[in-house]
Amino acid sequence: MAEQHPFKWRHFEAEIILLCVRWYLRYSLSYRDLEEMMLERGLHVDHTTIYRWVQRYAPELEKRCRPHLKGTTDSWRVDETYVKIKGVWMYLYRAVDSQGKTLEFHLSATRDAEAVKQFFAKALGASHTVTPRVITVDKNAAYPKAFHELRAAGTLAIACELRQSKYLNNLVEQDHRFIKRRVKPGLGFFSFKTAWRTLQGYEVMHMIRKGQMKDVDKGDILSQVALVSSLFGVAA
Repeated sequence: MAEQHPFKWRHFEAEIILLCVRWYLRYSLSYRDLEEMMLERGLHVDHTTIYRWVQRYAPELEKRCRPHLKGTTDSWRVDETYVKIKGVWMYLYRAVDSQGKTLEFHLSATRDAEAVKQFFAKALGASHTVTPRVITVDKNAAYPKAFHELRAAGTLAIACELRQSKYLNNLVEQDHRFIKRRVKPGLGFFSFKTAWRTLQGYEVMHMIRKGQMKDVDKGDILSQVALVSSLFGVAA
């Protein structure tokens, strides 16, 4: 059950907390950028406080948005991109459908068949996805291995097709750009946990921006703001 009063005992008003969290997750801003922007409004908010807000509320935003996601198509485009955590490259597995809608995402310390299987299992279990008819991937050898093991286990349908084509996978590679642009101002992450919490926020804000929430269209900024506020019981 979702927490009913997530801002209880906070020093700042809920509207200010949500504004900082939403701006940080959506735009290419650093925590210090937001500290200065709040100061222009006459609010003294330390950048470390904003960081703690993002860590607390980004995963909560993702959780609360999940039930409102629109359905996706049965054509999956899967790829992984790199994220630096404490100076070490980790792997963010991501998938979109044929319309560019985000299907799922998964952060892993490894780039192997086991990581792919975990990601596929998560994507298959998401409430807004359907059983894939075709899965398009690049030439990474881990994908066919994981695909055939999952199909043999009955997790994937026998009729499901795996296509290895870098050209056909341009859609998901282009979609990585939003996430990569957001990661850059932060200059990397200092732990797997903080990286995952922040990435959950980046991903769900990207989904909102792309118009993946029910009754909230792409480009309708005011409705997107209102959605985030309503999910937390805050007036927009």
